[in-house]
Amino acid sequence: MTTAREIMTPDATCVGAQETVLEAAKKMAAHGVGALPICGEDNKLKGLLTDRDIVVKVLAAGKDPEQVKAGDLAQGEAVTIGADDEAGEILRTMTEHKVRRLPVIDGHTLVGIVAQADVARSLPDPQVGELLEALSV
Repeated sequence: MTTAREIMTPDATCVGAQETVLEAAKKMAAHGVGALPICGEDNKLKGLLTDRDIVVKVLAAGKDPEQVKAGDLAQGEAVTIGADDEAGEILRTMTEHKVRRLPVIDGHTLVGIVAQADVARSLPDPQVGELLEALSV
């Protein structure tokens, strides 16, 4: 079966935990992505910052994106998937945690990101429907 390594977008760009949300938004725009992994100074994954996080938790809350640090928006332990985990495990993890993107790790190293669309392209049609239904609720 297909693994995360085979369907992920490799070389995910991180936003540093100490970088501002404005800097993160500029990186998202430059790379054409809607999410960035948040990495600490130790290069360990701290979380995932989405464009929705920026809008809801910063802009709509009246906070200054030049003052809020990306790391301030990291919540708990990041939900990840192993590089050699199969597509079925990715599906289960996304469904269980209701997330649309998963950082892919190999050991403790971030090697890419798997998005809902990546999984949808690799799964048979019935499973794709189940994934979309589970994440749309």
